[in-house]
Amino acid sequence: MTALKRIVVVPDGMADHPQARLGGKTPVEAAHTPHLDRIARGGTVGLVTTVPDGMAAGSDVANLSVLGYDPAALYTGRAPLEAAGLGVRLAAADVAYRCNLVTIVDGAIRDPTAGHLPTAEAGRLVELLNRRVGPPFEFHAGTSFRCLMVWRGGREARTTPPQDIVGQALDGFLPQGEAGAALRELTSRAARVLDGGHPLVTGIWLWGGGRSPSLPAFFAMRGLSAVVVAAAQLVRGIGVCAGCEAPIVPGATAYIDTDYAAKARTALAALRRHDLAFIHIEAPDEASHLKSLAEKIRAIEAIDREILGRIGRELPDAAVLVVPDHYTSVASGLHEALAVPFAYGAAKGGPAFAVDGNGADGGPSAPRGVAPDGWRPARAFGEAQAAQTGLELPSGAALMDLFSGCTARR
Repeated sequence: MTALKRIVVVPDGMADHPQARLGGKTPVEAAHTPHLDRIARGGTVGLVTTVPDGMAAGSDVANLSVLGYDPAALYTGRAPLEAAGLGVRLAAADVAYRCNLVTIVDGAIRDPTAGHLPTAEAGRLVELLNRRVGPPFEFHAGTSFRCLMVWRGGREARTTPPQDIVGQALDGFLPQGEAGAALRELTSRAARVLDGGHPLVTGIWLWGGGRSPSLPAFFAMRGLSAVVVAAAQLVRGIGVCAGCEAPIVPGATAYIDTDYAAKARTALAALRRHDLAFIHIEAPDEASHLKSLAEKIRAIEAIDREILGRIGRELPDAAVLVVPDHYTSVASGLHEALAVPFAYGAAKGGPAFAVDGNGADGGPSAPRGVAPDGWRPARAFGEAQAAQTGLELPSGAALMDLFSGCTARR
């Protein structure tokens, strides 16, 4: 039995609704995706719930789920995961908050990304905040506008993601709870410090706070070593907490201008020493937040061409799972907690591996004991095709259990 290499590709926010401009197709259904469709036709396709009931449809919760965890039991907040991705250590008493550099005009957030501020400029402003604010608060630069604030010995507050309230009056969304007053004062102080520092950065927005999580080593418990290839510090942080290698990829930006080929090269190189590569691509989500249908389709096609196409050429017998973490509506720009489509099969198309003894005839199959009677194979990848197969898994953990249990053919 040969060793089977596994690759999980997560096009963030790729799942979406039918668009009238696309003749009733969704962005991924309209995009030219020959490699993704080949995997779907020869493999197993269905729907999976990645966001537990009652939890927000954020990339933090959804990617924890796709990586095989139960967010309802283990999630402590977004920012602690980002801290891990930045290499920032948190003591048990510390609280980390995501800190966006934002553009606020007339008491409302106009741009939660401050024009996708260059990372070098963000670093300069973070240094300014650290010099003029000081303990117990400390600021850490991330990628572009995505920074981190650590409150040593701090407290947690109720907060709101800035991308959810663009254009709305901020008074009702400022930090609340026992720590709310301190964070509101810090936000006001930071705005004074940043005044004049950059034309698009008029303040900070704190959200996603929490304390350091403790994640079991999911892949190690299954006898697998893994690498997480991502530019988003959140996803890199989940990888670090999960005991995975999480390299920094030159040219990967966590935006629509990311270097897709660099991610593929990094993952394939890492698979020489690992069993599984988890490749996360932020671009479809960012295109949705921009409400740009053209950019979303362009990102999906780049993932198919530069990542799935390369994997198929260089590692054709690898087991590949493609699954968006959540829906992101290109119409509203918001995340949605709906079951997302997934497909797994051999990189070259067809099941070159078996799950629970299935797929022995070389044709598409559904996992035994999971798929309902009347399961039907898909003709291509897409939301409607995934729904018509009749296979729906209750959690990302259930999907990862299936995928991590794949065995190579003799």
